[in-house]
Amino acid sequence: MTDFLVKRDDLRQCRIAESDVPELQGGQALLRVDTFGLTANNITYAVMGEAMSYWDFFPAEDGWGRVPMWGFAEVELSEAEGVDPGTRLYGYLPPSSHLVVTPADAGGRGFVDGSTHRAQLPSAYHRYLVTGTDPFYQPDTEEMQMLLRPLFFTSFLIDDQLADEGLASRGPVVFSSASSKTAIAAAFMLAQREGTQLVALTSPRSAEFVGGLGIYGHTITGCRGRQRRASGSPLALRRRARSQHGRRGYALGGNCRRLGRASRTATDPLLRPGSRRQTLQGLGWGRTGSEGCRCLAPLLRMD
Repeated sequence: MTDFLVKRDDLRQCRIAESDVPELQGGQALLRVDTFGLTANNITYAVMGEAMSYWDFFPAEDGWGRVPMWGFAEVELSEAEGVDPGTRLYGYLPPSSHLVVTPADAGGRGFVDGSTHRAQLPSAYHRYLVTGTDPFYQPDTEEMQMLLRPLFFTSFLIDDQLADEGLASRGPVVFSSASSKTAIAAAFMLAQREGTQLVALTSPRSAEFVGGLGIYGHTITGCRGRQRRASGSPLALRRRARSQHGRRGYALGGNCRRLGRASRTATDPLLRPGSRRQTLQGLGWGRTGSEGCRCLAPLLRMD
């Protein structure tokens, strides 16, 4: 078994470690990690590893850690009912050659890892999806899925929250870091709603890219960029991680603030797949000057 380990108190130090593949116990399955994506999002997992317990998902020897990744794996061996060898999965993985999981609620769509050490960690990271029954999966877009899908889930919740609270149509929605993957996907979904005004805040070097997306109505560069008047009071949208229950139990949501008014923060946005599926089915992709952004379209489509 091969592991890529980083020093938890100094992320500049890393090493490759070799060890024996663990033997399975009853109810466990051995996953062979096939491929995973590495982005700035993963670096955030490492930077926030202690504060938000990301190191606890895939424990390593004392002082070292496995940075969580998103990617694809195959079931190599299984002692778990309903989990067959050869099944291809998408989910949260370590930068290792193998991972032992304890499948729970296994079915045709996948399972959740019921390992004891993960019981107190956020459940959004526990599910492993069978690619053969995953409506989002397309074999020729695996690389894009690894890079964009984890952040699209956050974008989905931001769009859902703003719609539920009636904020999307009450004035311009202002996105900081408008060129980021999360902002692009959230803006893409909000742009499908009638009466929504989207304003992008970005750096001068990203202005052409952001403008070429065809999503934002206005683009403002820098802190002293040209101001454009718009009706209503603008809604500033940015992301932050909030601790709700001490060290464990974190929710990631949009920190939404009506400029000049009282603060409103979402602590537990809910996913409503029934009505939201209809919205996703109707999504199309608008004008764009970037091939990379056109490639978002298949990831946002549910067949």
